[in-house]
Order: sequence, then C-alpha cells, then structure tokens
Amino acid sequence: MRAAVSAIPRKVKDGFRYAEVPWQRFRHFYGPGEEIPGLLATLASGDAEAADRALWQLWTSLHHQGGTIAVGALTVPFLLRIAATAPPELCAHTLRLVAEIGRCQHMGDGSREGLLQVAEEPLMIEGSTMCPVDWTIQAARQAVTDDLHLLLPLLSDPHSEVRSVTAYVLAATTGEPSHVSSALQSRLAKEDHAVVRVSLILAIAQLAREQQDEHARRWARGLWSDPGRPPEVRIAAGLAWLCLVTDPAPDELRALLTNPSTRQYNGLLQPVPWLTWIDPTGVGLRRCIDEMLTANIPEPVLDHPWGGGPSS
Repeated sequence: MRAAVSAIPRKVKDGFRYAEVPWQRFRHFYGPGEEIPGLLATLASGDAEAADRALWQLWTSLHHQGGTIAVGALTVPFLLRIAATAPPELCAHTLRLVAEIGRCQHMGDGSREGLLQVAEEPLMIEGSTMCPVDWTIQAARQAVTDDLHLLLPLLSDPHSEVRSVTAYVLAATTGEPSHVSSALQSRLAKEDHAVVRVSLILAIAQLAREQQDEHARRWARGLWSDPGRPPEVRIAAGLAWLCLVTDPAPDELRALLTNPSTRQYNGLLQPVPWLTWIDPTGVGLRRCIDEMLTANIPEPVLDHPWGGGPSS
C-alpha cells in the first residue's frame, strides 16, 4: 500500500484520473475497491445531496468501527483535492475522513497514552488484505504530507470548523514536523475561536509527541500555568502536557482541570476532533480529564468534582 500510494503521479491526482490507480488490488470493508472511484466522483460532483450520500458511504466503507483499511489510503490524495474546493461543511467532513484513515483506532481512548497516539500496533493485520494496519496509516500520512500545499491555506479558512479539522489532519503529517508546527503556531497566535485554539494546541502536541520534543513540554506547561491565558487554552495545554510527559499531574494542573467551572467547557469543546471520539454524547472533555487524572489511582480515594466516577 505504501508503494501504491507513493507511486501515484501528481498529474493523476490533480486530474482525478481514477482509472490509473490500482483500486482492484484492494477491498474496502464491504466490497471491492473498484467501487470507490464512483463515490469519489459523486463527492466532487457539486450535487449537495448526492455528495452527502457518497461521503456517508465512503465513511462506512473506509472507517468501520474506528478501524482503517488499505484502500482508504489510495483515496487520501483525491479526498484532499475535493475538500480544497468543497463548501465548508462538506470540506470539514471530508477532511475528518482523511484524518481517520491516517490514524489508529482510538474511539473512547482519552488516556495520556492514547489521546495523541497515531500509529497502530505493528502486529495488527487487516483481515481482507493481510497487510499490517500501520502500513495503511503510514501511506495515508505520507499522502497528507505530500499535499501540504492544499492543507496549509485551510488554516486561514473563514469557517472555524474547517480550520479545526485542518489542524487535526495536519497533526498526522510526517517528515516535515517543524514546518507544520510553525504553521500551527502562527495560526494559534492569531486564532480567536475556542474550538480551533484547542485543536491547534493538540495538533502541535501530537507532532511533538512523535518527535519527543522536550521544548513542547515546556511550551505546554507555560500555557496551562499562565492564569492570563483563556481557559480553553489552559485546558488544552494541560491535556497536551499530560500526554507529553510521564510525570504525575501537579496539584496546580489538577486543580485547573477539576475546577467546577471547567465543566461548562464540555459542550463548547465537544466539536474538537480529538474529543469527539472520546465520547460522542457531549462529555468528551470530562471523560478525557477523568481518565488522565484517575489512571492507576484506587477509585475509593478519588473525590470527583462532577459527582461520581468517570462513568457517571
């Protein structure tokens, strides 16, 4: 799969020349790969209702129960090009699919180890192709990296959802982390939307986590420990810091994240892509905080500020 994706010439991608892509070598979760080009063509057709149906079918075929499948990586270059010219809502939803194709199964995992995890367990094998799932993820991530020229401009899109999901996709890039991190940092410096701010911070942290960037740890701590920062920035930086280090949460950070006033941010920050997958019912932030702060601590010792344990 990695070789198949990297071998697609740019003129084939730019020209949507689906016939020159080896779809027949791979299957999606419910059928042969040859079905995918028709759905991509419909997605790009400009017919809003048909495009929505096609995108739903692509999600179903390529992202079953949180997992990804080989043929999905072949779609990434085309999905990115479709998103770049699509209406805002369709653009954002298409970009979300791109991000999930290039990430391990992470539904419900709000742990310090799992929230920013991208790579899959090397021994995980796709049943239909008998290929390691991580090879598909690597191929999708490389496809995203090869098309940064399409993604980086979307960080300045007028629509906040597009900016937020673009950060989510960029967090999966590989090979040029400093370039992408700089772009994310530049956007964060002028961003005024709470959801986008959180997405940018988590994207920066996700890239830094893979690079084991110690500077990012100091950066995140500086943000969450600064009472002059907006609350959502401090909350996001606190989560990021916990994912970047193995140290126990300091009392100051624990107090910030468990403060009753933080509860009001559950609904506000639910659209953050990372948090959406923790709990789709609207309490992704709460569950993430509970999981990060209560791991390996006996339940009877805990005094949960929101009443009850993590499952309440």
